[in-house]
Amino acid sequence: MSEYILEMNQISKEFTGVKALRNVNFKVEKGEIHCLIGENGAGKSTLMKVLSGVYPYGTYEGDIVFEGNIQKFNKITDSVKTGIAIIYQELALFPDLSVYENIFAGNEVKRGGVIDWNQTVVQAKEMLKKVNLDVNPEMLVKDLGVGKRQLIEIAKALSKDVKLLILDEPTAALNEDDSENLLKLLAELKKQGITCIMISHKLKEVISIADKATILRDGETICTLEGNRGEIKENIIIKNMVGREIDDIYPKRENKTIGGKILELHNWSAYDPQLSRNVVKDVSLHVNQGEIVGISGLMGSGRTELALSIFGNAKGYKLQGDLVWDGKSIVFKHPSEAIEAGIAYVTEDRKGDGLFLGQDIKNNISAANLKSISQNGVINQNEEIKIADGYKNSLSVKAPSLEQIVGNLSGGNQQKVSLGKWLFVGPKLLILDEPTRGIDVGAKFEIYTVMNKLISEGMSIIMISSELGEVLGMSDRIYVMAQGEIKGELSADEATQENIMQLATQ
Repeated sequence: MSEYILEMNQISKEFTGVKALRNVNFKVEKGEIHCLIGENGAGKSTLMKVLSGVYPYGTYEGDIVFEGNIQKFNKITDSVKTGIAIIYQELALFPDLSVYENIFAGNEVKRGGVIDWNQTVVQAKEMLKKVNLDVNPEMLVKDLGVGKRQLIEIAKALSKDVKLLILDEPTAALNEDDSENLLKLLAELKKQGITCIMISHKLKEVISIADKATILRDGETICTLEGNRGEIKENIIIKNMVGREIDDIYPKRENKTIGGKILELHNWSAYDPQLSRNVVKDVSLHVNQGEIVGISGLMGSGRTELALSIFGNAKGYKLQGDLVWDGKSIVFKHPSEAIEAGIAYVTEDRKGDGLFLGQDIKNNISAANLKSISQNGVINQNEEIKIADGYKNSLSVKAPSLEQIVGNLSGGNQQKVSLGKWLFVGPKLLILDEPTRGIDVGAKFEIYTVMNKLISEGMSIIMISSELGEVLGMSDRIYVMAQGEIKGELSADEATQENIMQLATQ
């Protein structure tokens, strides 16, 4: 008989009349890696917040059984004491503190009521070995990359004698090497008897590592798939996630019409005074009307810096070279000038830079083009509602009303609002930086469909993406960057994962 370390029975959770969870059943065996999958808004994070005590006992219906005992967690520290640790996508580290201080924050090593810093460093080194991270424990966290910070979060959890480790989208912000290292670590922790629950939208990772995978849809348990039965397959996962078959994740465009050049860069360079180096080096490229141009490359290759240098140079780079926009040589000194000319940029960091999380859908969509619905400095609120409602419907934003606070939306719906905000300015060229990062396959398909529709209407798109499948599936042409330089240009027909990676690692 299977030994369950965790049973969540008939869990229901409601927010102001909206059922986020409906009688969810979720069981995890001791020592397994169990993936929790579903579209954005399916209830995955809500279920884990119930489990960890973020939503305390009494605010939900149903029972949490951990190691055979019914639990009534009133706060996160209650679940931590039982051996449950959760690591969120937005890491909860103190950047200005050292590695060892972060590992034992709130769990200090004490002797006689006083923190023993020497012993803290010694034990921190032991925790770092467990996660295969070779760094000086006295380094400040802010000086480390995202991949290493993720491992420090896991080391922090291990320092508390964790029995059940929950990871919410742990590889969303990691490059391929860091993602692979993290998955290997989870496999090692499994051998040590630690049970893992991993929330992920990356189906290849789920297929490679999961012993079981439970799928939620619209707040309900749909099924649990078992790896040893060969059930954890992409087509089976997608069908159960979205309730329908998606034969081709990347929808095809019919009747492509490619026009003349709308953007050209000639020997374009961007020098970052803060880093004292060129972040973009001697780049020459072009974008035609009615095409999607993919920009591929590893993290740190200069892709985002290139986009920002085109979009009004918000970072204050020292620019060299020529930018030709719609046939005219020009330099945009501020993003407002780029917007006025017809260029829009959807940032990779929708929560940090792209949206006003504390404001509603209506205010976010109108934010970049208020002047078009204002007269004498006064916003025409009826027009604002009409415009926002149009984009909410056309982009299939799932929300009860336009007054929904954007910070409470799922990642996929936040991305759609961010897209609507920039479509409202009526751009000729749309720069999409990691357009589907951290969103599920159903929402991805919807965004790809919108992209194809925009292209068919004559818009041009530059798409920066770390997902090779996305670059290959959606681009008409692909530029590959490394170390701030363009290393090659590939047509859609000649591009493969292998030759893109070969160029990206030059």
